[in-house]
Amino acid sequence: MTLTIEETDRIIEMAWEDRTTFDAINFQFGLKEQDVIKLMRKEMKPSSFRLWRKRVQGRRTKHEKLRVFEKGRFKCSRQKQITHNKISKR
Repeated sequence: MTLTIEETDRIIEMAWEDRTTFDAINFQFGLKEQDVIKLMRKEMKPSSFRLWRKRVQGRRTKHEKLRVFEKGRFKCSRQKQITHNKISKR
């Protein structure tokens, strides 16, 4: 699968976000968790990748099945609307 620069940037941004699950990335871009990990390893400096992996491993919010809350998500009232997100346009 060939990704544009914008798609790659968006995937990296979503992967860094605490509450964006790997399932959401898979739904929007068709990349499984292992594919996201490979992309992050390829696109990031080794030290940044290690920080990200340490942060993501075991984080409940990154895995849909491990979340403790039911539906919806927290959204700050001051959070900017994402304009290039396919999911928000449903």
